[in-house]
Amino acid sequence: MPEKEFYNQVISFAKTHYENFPVISFLLPKKFQKHIAVIYWFARTADDIADEGNLSEEKKLKQLDEFENNFTRALNGNPQNDFESALVHTIKEKNLTRPLFYDLLKAFKQDVVKKRYENFNEVLDYCRHSANPVGRLILELYDIRNEQAFKFSDKICTALQLTNFYQDLLMDFQKGRIYIPIDEIQKYGVNEKSFELKENSLNLQKLLRHNIRRTEQLFNEGRGLLTHLKGRLKFEIAWTILSGEAILKKIKKINYNTINIRPKLNKADHLVLTIKALFI
Repeated sequence: MPEKEFYNQVISFAKTHYENFPVISFLLPKKFQKHIAVIYWFARTADDIADEGNLSEEKKLKQLDEFENNFTRALNGNPQNDFESALVHTIKEKNLTRPLFYDLLKAFKQDVVKKRYENFNEVLDYCRHSANPVGRLILELYDIRNEQAFKFSDKICTALQLTNFYQDLLMDFQKGRIYIPIDEIQKYGVNEKSFELKENSLNLQKLLRHNIRRTEQLFNEGRGLLTHLKGRLKFEIAWTILSGEAILKKIKKINYNTINIRPKLNKADHLVLTIKALFI
């Protein structure tokens, strides 16, 4: 099958599964859009399996194992569908680091079986597998492969993942997950009953304030990545950083009440962020 044809499905998939932050921004050159789209397909498909509410943990893990086995088989020259063909083509053409894809799968499997995190180091380890690989893959698509850029990217991706945790506090709790470390929950005198009763207590506010300040610092530390970028990619990453920071500001504006309210960006926010990103 011609290359263009097996990318058509992944482009369509990305267009119809758009979320918080830019996944397949059409501000990026078309030659990169298809590659970003197929990486997104890989991550989103595995994420959907991990989050499928009607399946038991055993069945979710079995499906994720099958997805991983299919991926390995495709890498070894036997793709089963257009999505896998497109993914393998991208990995080979752009010389992407294959273990990064397995890191993502490890995180999705972890989501199935691990619902609590003892300390912040455990949360960071999760982010190292769930978020950081995506940033590194994007840099590799642009043939940016120096360790300093990767470290800056890791900070940004970790900050974005943490931002999503605080934004989706209630949604994750309803799935049985809490990504705020247990030792910090206890330190601030919060218990899980507060989540269940949706009580935006003063202690919960203090807990989230602490976590958000730490996340803001990660965004600040990650901004050094912009010095390694230029053109459209620099704009896209600047916009992404600003978007994450804007969500954190919205959380503070609602007095950290994400146990009841999920803050999100509106059209006016997008316009303001676009203008700001142009001048970074």
